[in-house]
Amino acid sequence: MTKKIKSIAIYGKGGIGKSTTTSNISAALSKMGYKVMQFGCDPKSDSTNTLRNGNYIPTVLDTLREKDKVDAHDVIFEGFNGVYCVESGGPCPGVGCAGRGIITAVQFFKQQRIFEELDLDYIIYDVLGDVVCGGFAMPIREGIAEHVFTVSSSDFMSIYASNNLFKGIKKYSNSDGALLGGIIGNSINKPYDKKILDAFAEKTNTQVIEYIPRSITVTHSELQGKTTIEDAPDSDQAKIYTRLAKKIAVHTESKVPSPLGIQELRDWGKQLANYLLKQENQ
Repeated sequence: MTKKIKSIAIYGKGGIGKSTTTSNISAALSKMGYKVMQFGCDPKSDSTNTLRNGNYIPTVLDTLREKDKVDAHDVIFEGFNGVYCVESGGPCPGVGCAGRGIITAVQFFKQQRIFEELDLDYIIYDVLGDVVCGGFAMPIREGIAEHVFTVSSSDFMSIYASNNLFKGIKKYSNSDGALLGGIIGNSINKPYDKKILDAFAEKTNTQVIEYIPRSITVTHSELQGKTTIEDAPDSDQAKIYTRLAKKIAVHTESKVPSPLGIQELRDWGKQLANYLLKQENQ
């Protein structure tokens, strides 16, 4: 009987710390004894850098353009603690749809049954979350991922991107699309950061599964091309990432969120801003 592979998609707007979070989750899961593949789905192709000492790897799309015949093993590279690293890549600059890289790369791997061959426990898809192109919705739309998590700070534009993601999850939920596991709060250093994310989660019928503070430890690790799990395994930040990875490992039930309409989201934001201002002035 084929082992069931748990597939996770982690979304987030550009610059929110999505790839940093994803790579530390992958590293932590590998340290827990799981076989993990991190599948970078951003055309910048930098998802797996800190798993490979800051080194870029050839992408699936670039390799398919350069060679007539490609074996899936040609585009899989070993990273920290045996994590398998893959970058889907994108089209030539200024040409084509970036989301198409995800579709092509995943189909290519499925055709060669590489996920089963590697006997994986987890596939972690790292997906750009502020682009509405259909290709980026593929892990949700076609149920490639079982559970979706979004990385969000308390900033409005980050919440706005997460709310758009929720709309996509709700749209495809009736056709066996992936469901929402929850929000991963990133750069949560102040009490009001937590209050904002908690309020948004309650409003949209979901949960915040972990709060990750902004830390100089992460910056230090990334400057060396490493995850915090590798570079500072005994740090408080590594313990938080490990705790998050454990929560994802035991997570089984995701659900359909209740996204807000654009005007509803803006009205809620204004009300929350007024409330926080009053709290600060008291």
